[in-house]
Amino acid sequence: MFAAIARRLAGMLAVMFIVATMVFFLTRLAPGDPASLMLGDQATAADIAELRKTYGLDQPVVVQYLLWLKEIASGNLGQSIFLQRPVLQAIGERAEPTFFLALFSILIASLIGIPCGIVSAVWRGQKADQAVSGLAMLAASIPSFWLGLLFIQFFAVRLGWFPVAGYGDPGAGLAQRLYHLILPATVLGIVNSALITRFTRASMLDVLSEDYVRTARAKGLPENRIVLRHALGNALVPIITVVGLTAALLVGGAIITETVFGLPGIGNLVVSAVLRRDYPVIQGALIVIAGIYVVINFTIDVIYTLVDPRVKT
Repeated sequence: MFAAIARRLAGMLAVMFIVATMVFFLTRLAPGDPASLMLGDQATAADIAELRKTYGLDQPVVVQYLLWLKEIASGNLGQSIFLQRPVLQAIGERAEPTFFLALFSILIASLIGIPCGIVSAVWRGQKADQAVSGLAMLAASIPSFWLGLLFIQFFAVRLGWFPVAGYGDPGAGLAQRLYHLILPATVLGIVNSALITRFTRASMLDVLSEDYVRTARAKGLPENRIVLRHALGNALVPIITVVGLTAALLVGGAIITETVFGLPGIGNLVVSAVLRRDYPVIQGALIVIAGIYVVINFTIDVIYTLVDPRVKT
């Protein structure tokens, strides 16, 4: 058990090292100089050279890379060039809306996708299955930004039920801030429910054809007990996988939705950093997002053993 966990932890470190390397060098391939962007068109060459020296941008790329790895190993993601504060602090200030948006979105996606997948599998080939499959394909093909604009126009502008954009006033309480997340979370939940629906349906169909399900029916057990207890319990492993991966995607992939709804989350921070060539923020945010992916995958592996003890860690 401990040896398996140690192997997985070593694999996580290897993945993070590869991600860090790719993030660093791909960031440097982007055109534009952060010092020039920061100082503006009126800056002299001497001013730009001085600023580049201050942030170590005048050193060879390999030297910058090694120094950055050293900082990461000590838990320091660097100092933002434009925000003039530590990258971890900048990310922490933007983490709340992204965290709650991802949390609510995956809850909505699961509440839609899992029941719909079960219904589609139980009534395979019937009108309910065709309706669910059609709606799932429609949800998967709808761009999140278009659905977000549609929801804003109808629910916020026309009906006035929800705020158009933003995350509440600076002094707003948690309830008011979360109220601003209802529309964007619903948009992301609907779009991402399609994949969960299809995986749930496929997994349930595999289980419903097993011999022990037919034996349970032959014994006269109620159909709802067979579906929810016997079939669903054995179909949970792939469902947990897709739910976990969807949650990880939501953390790093909510950039468009945050932009449409004007949410001050990590996605918005990354977009601003890319436009400003703020290398430390771009690198730090991507490292944090990659770390979340790795942790979620590790958590899924642990949950496997709790759901199905036959799965070896």
